[in-house]
Amino acid sequence: MDYQPSESEATTNAAHRLTREVARSLALAVGFTEAGVVTLPHANQGRDAARFEAWVRAGRAGTMHYLERREPKPENQADGEKAARLLRSRIRTPFPWAHSAVVCWAGYNVPQPRSIDPADEDAGWIARYAWSGKVDEAGTRRPSDYHKVLLKRIKAVGLRLQEALGPFEARAFVHTGPIVERALAEAAGLGWTGKNTCLIDPKRGSFGFLAVLLTSLESEPEEKQWMVPDRCGSCQRCLEACPTGALIAPYQMDATKCISYLTIEHKGTIAPELMEGIGRQVFGCDICQDVCPWNRKAVIGNDLELEARPELVNPALEALAAMDEAEFERQFNGSPVRRAGFIGLRRNVAIAMGNSGLSRLAPTLQQWAESADEGLCSAARWALDKLNTV
Repeated sequence: MDYQPSESEATTNAAHRLTREVARSLALAVGFTEAGVVTLPHANQGRDAARFEAWVRAGRAGTMHYLERREPKPENQADGEKAARLLRSRIRTPFPWAHSAVVCWAGYNVPQPRSIDPADEDAGWIARYAWSGKVDEAGTRRPSDYHKVLLKRIKAVGLRLQEALGPFEARAFVHTGPIVERALAEAAGLGWTGKNTCLIDPKRGSFGFLAVLLTSLESEPEEKQWMVPDRCGSCQRCLEACPTGALIAPYQMDATKCISYLTIEHKGTIAPELMEGIGRQVFGCDICQDVCPWNRKAVIGNDLELEARPELVNPALEALAAMDEAEFERQFNGSPVRRAGFIGLRRNVAIAMGNSGLSRLAPTLQQWAESADEGLCSAARWALDKLNTV
């Protein structure tokens, strides 16, 4: 059974209840695009927990073993008894004190080409969310990591709430904690989960970041239901467009086949049968979002700390391949792209080179085919074979 606050706990926080109006006002003031409040546990927690458990149990998390972490097993529990809950399945498993959550959205949709638009034959693709940069005091545009930008903002929301409502326990996260942000965002009324498993808002589309502030505050009961109805309808464009078949059914994604997982989270070798589907994607993938009709009419963002770096839009594969490790650090230190690592990005570039059909890229691939790194070596050899068959 999900944890419920005792009568004494509820009485203690009654005078300092969190409201959607207050939280949203403070969130917008620090730079977020939208915000909502969730009472914990929320109405769909049991359903969401069961789906997450089933997803992990089916092996669809791949090598992302942090998603498989479970609560500590009680000392008196015998081996073979029911497994402990996954930490991420329910907020109150890792955070029993949490009574509410403030969920904030920051858009990163910019007026730039889509991954499915025509591009030069030697162009790679870096996911739109990783283009972010900001101009420093000297007027130079530098990389910005949305994790750091938004963590600063969500912590500011927490401090302002404490100024308004008094002290309370809180934790802030931007895709770094044992929580499922998308489920909380849906419960907060920030959108619905689409068939591509992304959160979609009818005005802002799906190109957005989520930040969450868990609090020990009771939230004010509301008569209005903020849940956004599913508006995917009969559309199947995302499923039809996914080149690796990662979207195995509406609302179901197998991460082990997802290009974003393969090019960012997964280290080492990539299965040859998936390499052709990766296409020109060298970091992440936007295909299932770029084909979504809701993103064609989405509001364009104007967040100065998350503006696009032009050099990352359709970058030339040869330029990416020419970078040494020092140049990689100069270009991507402070950027989400750094998560792939220098060798990981080279591996991805090798696959994109093979898919480009450009024989002039073969000399670079021949050098990489002798790499001591198995992931890069196997990708380069696959790419050479691919070019030889063109």
